Amino acid sequence: MVNQKEQAKMAVKQAVEQGPLPQTGAPEQVMDPLAELLGRAQSAYAAYVEAQKEVARAYKSKEQQLERAYKETEQQSNSAYEAALQQALTVREKSERQAEEACNRAKEKAMEVYQESARQASIVRKETMDKAWKIHRESAEQAWTLFQGNGTVKGSVD
Repeated sequence: MVNQKEQAKMAVKQAVEQGPLPQTGAPEQVMDPLAELLGRAQSAYAAYVEAQKEVARAYKSKEQQLERAYKETEQQSNSAYEAALQQALTVREKSERQAEEACNRAKEKAMEVYQESARQASIVRKETMDKAWKIHRESAEQAWTLFQGNGTVKGSVD
């Protein structure tokens, strides 16, 4: 491509440097080498223009290939991103469910502990009140017995 352009330039330059050809024959003979040279220059220029068009087509083709590759990579990246988001959402939801279940179990356990503690406290309270009532009743009976004058007190040391 470039070589043909250089050859055409060189041929034109040589023709100009050599100057006009000597007129030894008919004018057609003088025109033939010039016409041939001009024809070669035109052919070289046409080849050069065609080569430029080929380069432009190749460039556009490469640009389209790169654009397709970019779009494909972008799509793959978006798909991977969406999959990662979906997986993260699934993991989060599972973790939330597990945390809620653990919280509910802890609440149930706390309620069981509370109820057991309340039951034990109720038993201790009842036993304490029963003992206190028994002591109160015995003390009241002793006071009544003393008040009536029977003289001996239960549980006293003589």
